Amino acid sequence: MKYTQLGRTGLKVSRLVLGTMNFGPQTDEPDSHAIMDAALDAGINFFDTANVYGWGENKGRTESIIGSWFAKGGERRDKVVLATKVYGNMAADGEAWPNHDKLSAVNIRRAVDASLKRLGTDYIDVYQFHHIDRQTPFEEIWQAIDVLVQQGKILYVGSSNFPGYKIAQANELAARRGGTIGLVSEQCLYNLAERRAEMEIIPAAREYGLGVIPWSPLHGGLLGGVIRKEAQGGRRASGRAADTLADPAARAQIQAYEDLLDKHGIEPGEAGLAWLLTRPGVTGPIVGPRTAAQLASALRAVELELSEELLASLDEIFPGPGPSPEAFAW
Repeated sequence: MKYTQLGRTGLKVSRLVLGTMNFGPQTDEPDSHAIMDAALDAGINFFDTANVYGWGENKGRTESIIGSWFAKGGERRDKVVLATKVYGNMAADGEAWPNHDKLSAVNIRRAVDASLKRLGTDYIDVYQFHHIDRQTPFEEIWQAIDVLVQQGKILYVGSSNFPGYKIAQANELAARRGGTIGLVSEQCLYNLAERRAEMEIIPAAREYGLGVIPWSPLHGGLLGGVIRKEAQGGRRASGRAADTLADPAARAQIQAYEDLLDKHGIEPGEAGLAWLLTRPGVTGPIVGPRTAAQLASALRAVELELSEELLASLDEIFPGPGPSPEAFAW
C-alpha cells in the first residue's frame, strides 16, 4: 500500500479509503468484519463511515458493525484512521425531532457521543460535516468543534459535499478565530464521468490545504465495465449508472471507455480508480466493496501505472470542464 499525508496535516493515510456504506444493508456483519480484516492486512488504514449508514430503521448499524470489529482487539482501533460524519436525520421514520439533525452545536454534541458509543471508541480521527447547514453559522459550528477537540473526542474535521465557497468561508473563519485548524479534508463526488469538482471544489481544497477524498469513484458502477457485464449476463446497472446508460450518447461514451481499456488489457474499474490517483490534490478514493473480490480489484489499482497516452485518451472520452473561471468565462 502507498500512503500520503491528509491535506496539510501530519496524518498519514492510505491511498485507498475503505468505504463502509454497504456494511449492514448489503454485507452482513461476519463478511463486513472479513473485509475490514483484509483491508487492514493490505495496508489500508483509512476507514470512512457515517452515522446514518445502515439507513431507514437501521441507521447507525454500520457504525455498530465497525465497533464490534474494533472490540475483537488485535490493535484494530489503533491501526485505523477512523472517519465518520454528522448532519443526517437519525430518526428511523424520517421525522427528526427539532435539533436532532444538521450542524447545530447541540446536535453535533449529541451526534458525537452517539457515534462514539456505537463505534466502541473514545475518539474519532476525522469528524466530517456530511452536508452544508444553511441555518447554522460557522461561528457556532467551530465553537462546538473546539470543545470536542479539547475533550479529546475528535482530532480533525473534514467536510463532505461542500461547494468551494463554503470551504473558503469555513477556513477563513477558523483562521480568524485562532487555535482552530479548520477543515483538513473534503469528500466530494469526483470521477472520470463527473469532473465538475475540478472547477471550484478541488482548487479551493488545494488552496486551503484540504485532502480530497472522492466518493463514488466509479460513478455507481458506470465505470466498472457495466456494458461488458450486462453482455455477459452479469449484474445489471442500477441507480445512477442505469440512468446514464439510458441516454444513447452517454452509452456510446461508456462503450468507448470500455473499448479503450480492453485494447490496453486493463480492467475498467481498476483504471477508473488509478486515474483518480493521478489527479492533483486527491488523497485517495473511497472504495466500498461488497465482497472480498471487489476489495482485491481495488487494491490492484494502487499499483497500476497509466501511460501518458492512455491518460490523454481518457481525457478525450471524458473531457474535464477546464479551469475556473475560464471554463465558464472567456
